[in-house]
Amino acid sequence: MSEGKKLSKKDLQSVFWRSFALQGAFNYERMQNLGFCYTMIPVIKRLYEKEEEQAQALKRHLEIFNTTPVVSPTIAGISAAMEEQNANNKDFDTGSINAVKTALMGPLAGIGDSLFWGTLRIIAAGIGISFAEHGNLIGPILFLLLYNVPNLLVRIFGLKFGYSVGVNSLERIQKEGLMDKIMAMATTVGLLVVGAMVATMLNITTPLKFSVNGAEVVIQDILNQILPNLLPILVTFVVFWMIRKKVSISKMTIATIFIGIIIHWIGIL
Repeated sequence: MSEGKKLSKKDLQSVFWRSFALQGAFNYERMQNLGFCYTMIPVIKRLYEKEEEQAQALKRHLEIFNTTPVVSPTIAGISAAMEEQNANNKDFDTGSINAVKTALMGPLAGIGDSLFWGTLRIIAAGIGISFAEHGNLIGPILFLLLYNVPNLLVRIFGLKFGYSVGVNSLERIQKEGLMDKIMAMATTVGLLVVGAMVATMLNITTPLKFSVNGAEVVIQDILNQILPNLLPILVTFVVFWMIRKKVSISKMTIATIFIGIIIHWIGIL
């Protein structure tokens, strides 16, 4: 990597401590973006001297972000390394920073949720409760230790690993022209994640049915034969079209809630 601006150990320590505020300003439009942007401020201040460059960097990290908090320092470490590369290389593609973030946040969230929320938390709670139900004070203490010690270790080493991997690999990736492939993969992963969310999290069905010669015809069954989850897909495309037309997110949210209540009251959905 060429000599130039470089992050200090103190900068990375600031990133680590700030990562605990990831969900401090959670919102339903861009999820954890404000928390992640707050995490990246020490990096931005260290690498960019001009206000215009700092503003552009802040804007980059205000894009939608959502992952398991414990793995966020890993992504922050990689993002910090990419920002460092960008500060030292005028030809660096800044769009790749958010592309890599998008590619990582979904898969790492799946790992983090399964490992920490779905497994470690349950095991720690079970062990802690087994002591606490007998009036043993060590129960809650043991629960906190069993859950938070691995949590802290993953945060600490994840940040170091993310930054180290980013610093050591980005220059080679740039030279070998792999960034375009990574961005293409990131786009594909992002689309797959959105598609999976639509299919699993958006539950829209219709109770409409009618009789034909004494036989009951269920509209939902017909739609399922055409394409499973057809209604959620159609609603997603409508919302996407409205976003492309730059309809206000607040207005769109209110309209969606209002229309949903009306058509449910009528009995269409």
